[in-house]
Amino acid sequence: MALDTVTAIPDASRALAPTAAETAPRNSARRVRRRIVSPLTLRILAINVVALATLGGGLFFLGEYQQNLVNSQIESLRTQAQIFGAALGEGAVTDALDNGEALIPERSRDMMRRLVEPTHIRARLFDAKGQLLGDTHVFGTAMQAVQIDELPPPDQSNFAVRFAHHLYDLVIAWLPVNGSYSSYVESGKLSDYPEVQRAYQGDVATAVHRNSDNAGLVTTAAVPVQHYKQVLGVVLLSASGADIEQAVRAVRFTIIELFVLAFGITVFLSLYLAGTIARPVRLLAQAAERVRHGQGRQPAIPDFTNRGDEIGDLSGALREMTDTLWRRMAAIEHFAADVAHELKNPLTSLRSAVETVLRVSDPEKQQRLFDLILHDVNRLTRLITDISDASRLDAEMSRDESSVVAIGPMLATLQRFYADAAGPDAPTMTLDLPGLTTGPDADLPVRGSEERLVRVFRNLLDNAISFSPPGGAIAVRARRTGDMIRVAVEDEGPGLPEGKFEAIFNRFYSERPASEDYGNHSGLGLAISKQIIEAHHGVIRAENRRDRDGRLVGARFIVDLPQDDGKPARS
Repeated sequence: MALDTVTAIPDASRALAPTAAETAPRNSARRVRRRIVSPLTLRILAINVVALATLGGGLFFLGEYQQNLVNSQIESLRTQAQIFGAALGEGAVTDALDNGEALIPERSRDMMRRLVEPTHIRARLFDAKGQLLGDTHVFGTAMQAVQIDELPPPDQSNFAVRFAHHLYDLVIAWLPVNGSYSSYVESGKLSDYPEVQRAYQGDVATAVHRNSDNAGLVTTAAVPVQHYKQVLGVVLLSASGADIEQAVRAVRFTIIELFVLAFGITVFLSLYLAGTIARPVRLLAQAAERVRHGQGRQPAIPDFTNRGDEIGDLSGALREMTDTLWRRMAAIEHFAADVAHELKNPLTSLRSAVETVLRVSDPEKQQRLFDLILHDVNRLTRLITDISDASRLDAEMSRDESSVVAIGPMLATLQRFYADAAGPDAPTMTLDLPGLTTGPDADLPVRGSEERLVRVFRNLLDNAISFSPPGGAIAVRARRTGDMIRVAVEDEGPGLPEGKFEAIFNRFYSERPASEDYGNHSGLGLAISKQIIEAHHGVIRAENRRDRDGRLVGARFIVDLPQDDGKPARS
């Protein structure tokens, strides 16, 4: 059996063959380059490393932490200086009748040395006139003074540690983290110590200096030595900031160690992440490139669908797209072969008739040959028109707007149309639509193109009419089955050949009644109907009808279409 209601579409060769404008971009497209290091890997690595480096570099600026340590040391010095001043004011003062109260130099030096011994700080004592009476870093008399300086412990670290500390010193010296402090000057002059001058006025003064020798910090605290509110001298305590520098250095080296560890982990994880992204994408790109250049019959697209992520989705989409492409190419090849075969038959007949008419002189025979030539020309015209229709069907359906189509009212309209156009011997058409007037799915809605679906059902009805006996009956039934809408078209014709239930949907298959003229149908009707139904995600099939005794009573075509669920159509 065959169905042949089709629409005119441009030539198949133009629809299937790419134009020069379409081919040029593909031929000029850049090949997928093989790179030693993937740019995507570099981008992922740069983003992760730069963010970590910025955070790690910011932690080097420990100004607040260092200032807290300095403030703590100043407060400690202030407290100790007040203790020293109070002790000296009580235990190292003598009452001279001619000069009043004054500090006893020897006792003051001894007391100051004893007080400062457990603290490891430097203490200096100035008398009321600003003269230096004692210095805990100087032993002996003014004539035989000995300067005492604490030496740093010997450096027993290895070369790598020394290099790291040297590099650290260079970086810290370059960074603006050292603050702005006045230079510290070692002298016995009162004018070099502003905090001592303030202490002579009865205040407790503190200061932070930077040692010009080693760029370290020096904190000082000066308090007045008083006896009954009389300023007898000033105690100046000074402490090296080496402990502060060492504490800050230790924190920074801890940060460096953590940064190096985090840096290594970040690089490793970045490379791993980039590998899980860049490598599959590169393999997919290379496979797509092989498909583009047609290297091999069906180049395999790597399967990453088990990843469960976007790359897996991309892999699945490319595999499905490639499979669809190859199926389409195979269909085009088969279609081209079928077209060549179908065109060859009328052309052969036409050539034979033309060659024969030149040798025949009988007018009656010539007329019969001319009729045969006209029949073959009309057959070719009809065949080329139907081929053009079939070749453009996919492109047209891809541009059709999807909408909700009510199958029930559509079939009712078709029934009225055929009833109005029926002749005296035309078969009777009945429509069975149970529940058409009730329920939310009364209209049997599906989503698709109404024009295409009308064409399918008209093809099926025309096919049933052509095979029905005069005065026969055609039944159209539509029902909702689960989430599908099922439409069945039944006739009382001779039925379908056994074993041909699938073949009748092939292109150019024709099984027409004996009463019809040969060549009036191209055999594309049912093939086009199947193509339209499958584009709507449905199924079309055929079977024979039998009565209770098993006798053949006709044919039945069944169409199943997904019911519209009311949700927006997916693009």
